[in-house]
Amino acid sequence: MPRFPNPESHLMPTDIVIAPITDADVAAVVDLWSRCGLIRPWNDPIADIALARASGDAEVLAARVGGAIVGATMIGHDGHRGAVYYLAVDAERRLGGLGRRLVAAAEDWCRARGVPKINLLVRKENAGVMAFYAALGFADTRSVSLYKTLDADVAEREAAQKADWAAKIATKA
Repeated sequence: MPRFPNPESHLMPTDIVIAPITDADVAAVVDLWSRCGLIRPWNDPIADIALARASGDAEVLAARVGGAIVGATMIGHDGHRGAVYYLAVDAERRLGGLGRRLVAAAEDWCRARGVPKINLLVRKENAGVMAFYAALGFADTRSVSLYKTLDADVAEREAAQKADWAAKIATKA
């Protein structure tokens, strides 16, 4: 039997409920994503959650144990590809299959909408997560992700924030 950081993290599958979040859950989800290192200064997770929930083409799913949010992810689609964002599991609940269950829930969400593919992005500095996704059947597309910020003022601010972030990452290496 595997060892878990927290003995209570070894829960039977029926103890975990994965379902869309409510308005009351937003702060707890953002807190989880922050504690898991997923938040970046140039992304507003509250705005991301609001847009996802309002779009009709996305959802934020939370994994709960006894009502407490212990994992969460955002899933959306463009009609052809689904996309997983912000997948996080509380540090004390890792290594118990919860991340796999969240990915499976995101895949089920896409299947229910007839979406045939699912993508996700992993930041290069988060390379340790690559093995997790590879074990779930995700493969490197050998593609490059490009982006453009449409608001010039926001683009300038983001460029400065990303330069600061890159400098912090370089000093840790």
